[in-house]
Amino acid sequence: MAIDDLLDEHEQSERVRNWLKSNGAGLVGGVALGLALIFGWQWWQRQQAQQAQAAHMTYRSTVASSAVADLDKAQKDLSVLREGDSSAYANLAALRLVSAQVVAGETDQAIKTLGSIDAVADPALRSIVELRLARLLIEAGKPEEALAALGKSEGSAAAEARGDALVAAGKRDEARKAYLDALTTMDVAAPQRRLVELKLTDVGGTPPNPAEPT
Repeated sequence: MAIDDLLDEHEQSERVRNWLKSNGAGLVGGVALGLALIFGWQWWQRQQAQQAQAAHMTYRSTVASSAVADLDKAQKDLSVLREGDSSAYANLAALRLVSAQVVAGETDQAIKTLGSIDAVADPALRSIVELRLARLLIEAGKPEEALAALGKSEGSAAAEARGDALVAAGKRDEARKAYLDALTTMDVAAPQRRLVELKLTDVGGTPPNPAEPT
């Protein structure tokens, strides 16, 4: 091997050593940071999985408690889900609890539970909550609150509920329009259609002929 080649290799080795002296701490720190990020991500994933499993088990406990009318236990489980920020499970558990409360004749508690559901981010859930809440408020003799609960909800079911609330409030003319709206948006073969037609007739309206435009 030539002397020039040895000098080049020596020079390159010196450059490497000098670079490591200048940048070694940063290199080690970068590796440590990378490892910390990897282990941190793995820890976070395990935590999320454990929390999801715990939430699922608590939800199942709520369902079981609701099924046997152990409402106090179901309410406690629901509180645990909400404290754990398990909104999806908490909302489903709340709907189960509402059904059990209604069966048990605890209408006021059912109204309270429905009112506590956070359904702002889920339009489908929001429409279900609004409709069920309106129905319960009508049964509780609070038609004006039922109308407020329905808000701007659309669809045949909401229109029918709005008509029922208006009838309960003594506003038969407005109820006729609501029932007509319900029939207009309802499928001709829907099982509920005949009942809405009877409601419309009862408040002095005439059911439209499905074959004719309304």
